[in-house]
Formats: sequence, structure tokens, C-alpha cells
Amino acid sequence: MNLPAVRNIVIVGGGTAGWMTAAALCKVLGQAYSIRVIESDEIGIIGVGEATIPHINEFNRALGIDEDTFLRATQGTFKLGIEFFNWGAVGDRYIHGFGRVGQATEALPFHHFWLRMTKAGKAGPLEAYSINTAAPRKAKFMRARADMAGSPLGDIAHAFHFDAGLYARFLRAFAEQRGAIRTEGKITQVHQREPDGFIDGVTMENGERIAGDFFVDCSGMRGLLIEQTLKSGYEDWSHWLPCDRALAVPCESVQPLLPITRSTAHSAGWQWRIPLQHRIGNGHVYSSNFMSQEEATTILMKNLDGKPLAEPRPLKFLTGRRKQFWNRNCVAVGLASGFMEPLESTSIHMIQTAIARILNFFPHGGFDAADIAEYNKLTNWEYERIRDFLVLHYKATERDDSEFWNYCRTMPIPDSLQQKIDLFSSNGRLYRDGEELFCEPSWLQVMVGQRIMPRGYHPFADLRPEAEVAAYVNNVGQVIAKCVDAMPLQSEFIAANCAAGAV
Repeated sequence: MNLPAVRNIVIVGGGTAGWMTAAALCKVLGQAYSIRVIESDEIGIIGVGEATIPHINEFNRALGIDEDTFLRATQGTFKLGIEFFNWGAVGDRYIHGFGRVGQATEALPFHHFWLRMTKAGKAGPLEAYSINTAAPRKAKFMRARADMAGSPLGDIAHAFHFDAGLYARFLRAFAEQRGAIRTEGKITQVHQREPDGFIDGVTMENGERIAGDFFVDCSGMRGLLIEQTLKSGYEDWSHWLPCDRALAVPCESVQPLLPITRSTAHSAGWQWRIPLQHRIGNGHVYSSNFMSQEEATTILMKNLDGKPLAEPRPLKFLTGRRKQFWNRNCVAVGLASGFMEPLESTSIHMIQTAIARILNFFPHGGFDAADIAEYNKLTNWEYERIRDFLVLHYKATERDDSEFWNYCRTMPIPDSLQQKIDLFSSNGRLYRDGEELFCEPSWLQVMVGQRIMPRGYHPFADLRPEAEVAAYVNNVGQVIAKCVDAMPLQSEFIAANCAAGAV
């Protein structure tokens, strides 16, 4: 059946997902399409403060957003990676930094030479060989210098921390300036047409009926359109990622202002720490099968760096994904499409990639089945690759101090993850699976940081004399240390470039 051309786009839900989608569609489509965002202040959003990965820079550049303006508007700070406490064992700490590790040679990745020197007792910790992991230890930050190609100072990869509510407000202004229309209120009914079940409109609490050709569900975990209406189904991954609750609370800022997100493992989950300019966002992600909310609250409040600024807010979730991300004339974006806990700050990135795929597969009026199938296939593949990386954090542990960690350490894992672990465990080999999000340096840092040390390394690392390899590895560390010494403190950099006003 040939449907009318798609012209009216209705986004159900605001927040980060809804306004990122609206902003991108307005930028690309201009005035040729009607873009309407239905949002209820009463329902609110999940956002409690967001941490990102460097891919968000591509999104900002595509929209033409000035970075300093964006940071001032969102109380934002910079992020060079994530620090993990107590994951491989109680007392362990490591940083999973963005960007590359070491200086590659023509023959081999740096880490094979580092492994050789580590086994010989002649190398430092892995984080000494990347500027993104060395700088946070001294609270240092600067943007990569385009005029310093070949230097670690030209190789800094950064992302951001920001207030999710302020980010949504910033993008809302961007989208409305470009023609997006916001409708305040709750949806009381979703209308499907006969005989194909396509959504053709929604009715608001005030009686207004809003028609649309293409619907984007950004309604969060309730999935008003994609699940409650279209019954797309959900695949539960909680047997691999058993945390199902979170408590979130902001606290006062403290110094130094660190350019990293922090994840501290507790007895049945982990605690996040996201430093913004005006406060620190904190939360405790835990498993209700192994811990009560009362105990989780006590742990969270005892481990804040500053005075709490609110009461802890409870959240419930089920890790997994929709069985169909795009169903008929509706596509889910953000938490409506599935939930992956924020352990590696992937939530905004998954919104971003969903938007990119929507643009790539933007529908004709007929909503071709082949296009929808390919969209769903690609999205599912992305979810599974990210899932594997998150599961690695729980599986790769020597902790046996609680029932939770005993479960995680001994649980069966996806074959795709086991193959990566086996390959690295043998001779330190790492291969990126197509266009998966996390590249070789990410897998390297988490595996080594959580005590998976290969039995061997690539034999080519033995072709050069030990003294020569030791000098090469040592030089990389020395150069990075000197570069870090030359960097300003993050607090100084923000004060000079993008300080936000008082809230």
C-alpha cells in the first residue's frame, strides 16, 4: 500500500533523547517537515546528570554548536575517561581513558611491547602510557592542540559531564529556533489505523488530537508507543547484567575538579561520581536481589564527597532491549529502545547513533520493510556489542566478598565476549568487531585493569633487543609525563574558557 509522503514527525517525550532528536531533525530537514515534541513537565525525565564519550563532539559539530557556549549553558566539565575502584579486587583502581595507549610502531600495537617489559619487571602501570589516563591523576586538562601533531598534547580525546536537564533545555532552544513546536501535556490515547496498525495520532489530556506520519518514541522506559501500543517485545539481559535499581543524589562540589567519571564498586553494584561546575552528581546502581534499598541508600550517602543537596531519588530498570526498535511507523530512541546501565557512559551515544540511523533510513511514505529490518539489525548489533563490554566489567573480577560478586564472577557469558577474553588471555590479541563502539584500547585497559593478563604476547615483540624495547617503552612514559606537567588544571582551563554562572 502506498502511503502519503512523510511530512509530519511527532516526537513523544522530551528530555535528552527527545530534544537531541528534534535538534538533529530540524538541522537536517529545515522547514520542509513539521516537527512536534510532546512533553509533560509533570512526568519529568530520568536525567540525573550525564557523562558522555568523545563521539558527542561529532554531534555538536554537526549542529554547529560552539563548545564553550554549550558548556556554560549546561554547567559542563571535561572528561578524559572513567576511573574504576574496587572492580578487579577490593582496593584496585584503574582508568579507562579515551584515545590511544602508547605510541604504535609499524609492526605492532604498543601494548605487546609493554607486556614484554611488564613480564620482565621493567614497565610501569598501563595508565602511565596514555595522556588521557595520566592527566586525570593530576587533575589536568586541555583540548588537543591541532598545531602539535605527533605530540601527546595533539592527541587528547575528550568528552563531557553536564546537567541533563540543562542540556535538554539548551537543545530545546536550538530546535525551537529552527521550527520545532513543543506541546505540553500528557497523552491519554494513541490511535492506530485499520488494517495495518500504524499509529496515526494521539489525543492529549485537554482533548487535542495530534496527527502524524512518523512517530519517534522518546517516552523513556515505559515505551508508550513502541511497547504499550505496538507490543514490540523486550529481551531481558538481567542474567548478565543483574543490577536493576539505582539511587541518585547531587552533592556539593569539592576540589580538585577531576576530568574523569568515577565508578566505585560496592558489595552489590557500583556508585557513580560525575563532577559538574556547580555540583557533583552521584548514584548507586545495585541489584535488588542482593541488596535492600535501605542498605543501598546508606552506602551511597556515606560515600559522598560533599554535603547532599537533595534526598536520594530511586529508579527502577530492566537491562535489555526492544525486540523491535522500529515497528511500523514508529521508532524508539533512548530509554524507550532499551536500557544499558551507565557504567561506560553510553546512553547519549546510543541516542546519537539512533538519530544517525533514522536519517540514513529516513522513510518514504511506504515505510519499506527492508529498511526497517536493516535498521533493527544494525541497532541490535550495536546493543549486543556494548552489552558484551559492560558484562566484561562484572565477569572479570577476583572478588568473592559477597553473593553478588560470586554470581558475577561465575556466571555464563555470551560466546562473543568469551571469545574476546580467550583471545586476549592467550597472547594479548585484540580485534575490533567491525564498527563496534569500543576499540582495542578500551578492551585493553579494562581487561588489564581487571586482572586479565595475557600468558604471552605477539612474538614480533621479541625481535628487538630487550634494552631497545625498554628504552622505547620508557621514552613513551617520559614524554607523556612531561606533557601532563605542561597542562593546566581543569579548574584553570574552565575558568579561562567556559565558566558557567551561578545557578
